[in-house]
Amino acid sequence: MNVSVTSLPDSGYEIRFQSLFKPGRALSFPCDAQGLVQLDSLSERARDNYFYARAVVGREFAHPSVQISCPH
Repeated sequence: MNVSVTSLPDSGYEIRFQSLFKPGRALSFPCDAQGLVQLDSLSERARDNYFYARAVVGREFAHPSVQISCPH
């Protein structure tokens, strides 16, 4: 299951946290080319998920990567 948060206008990039244990599972958030996420633009739930993903890097999620967003 892929989880994608798209509450920001399309910036062209996303920061993606891939699960270490569940193939295909990831959390992704809109960001700029440097991986900076506009936290004020995220919903409360998305912000909580973003902080969670960052907190468990190396334990549940891989180090994040910045990618060009795929059109939906």
